[in-house]
Amino acid sequence: MTNNAKYFDELVNERRSVRVYDQEVAFDHEAVQRSLERATLSPNSSNMQMWEFYRITTEDIKKEVAVNCMKQKAATTARELVLFTVRPSLWSERAKFNLEEMKKGFEKKPLSEKDQKRALSYYEKLVPILYKNDKLGIRSFGKKMFAWFVGLKRPMVRQVAKKDVAITLHKSVALAAMTFMYSMKSEGYDTCPMEGFDSKRIKKILNLPKDTEISMIIGCGPAAEGGIYNERVRVPNEKVIFEI
Repeated sequence: MTNNAKYFDELVNERRSVRVYDQEVAFDHEAVQRSLERATLSPNSSNMQMWEFYRITTEDIKKEVAVNCMKQKAATTARELVLFTVRPSLWSERAKFNLEEMKKGFEKKPLSEKDQKRALSYYEKLVPILYKNDKLGIRSFGKKMFAWFVGLKRPMVRQVAKKDVAITLHKSVALAAMTFMYSMKSEGYDTCPMEGFDSKRIKKILNLPKDTEISMIIGCGPAAEGGIYNERVRVPNEKVIFEI
């Protein structure tokens, strides 16, 4: 085991969901910024990066958001609250971004014309097919039927409906959230991810874009005594880790 692995073991074992934060201990708010910047380096589906992170630092707004986190102590005592959100409508903008970056990459590392076309077609054709949807679900139905038909003859991705895209976006932002929490722990602070909140009211309080979906809200700060409620309990590894 490498020294890095030993340090990571220590970090993983020390990270806990802390539900009460100390109000007196000094808190470096820049640690949140650094951790979010590290979070942007997290892996995400097709490099679409359809996430947005909101730091709630204004005290009055933080209190109002905490009330709508069902007054959980992880929210009411947090020194900062961070929203991890996804924006389905960003797909076109992000696809164009990736196309432009890919073209710049070709200038530095040229590919054959055939390989360039294949690479560019992913964002020019495939991404729009997958991410473009309608309110009635007609496109989703058509994509599901197409995937079913193709899947009769060869391997085919089946998760192509609107709900599948939503799941993909939330999986990607969840990876960023985990990076953020490990980063905060490495900075000497603790975190608690929360799913119990009134998303509609919080979106209104913060005046978030209409299509914003809040994946989770993370409270962070220096842990208070008694901030960890219980011992960590996990089912045996043999119940969840399999080798085939």
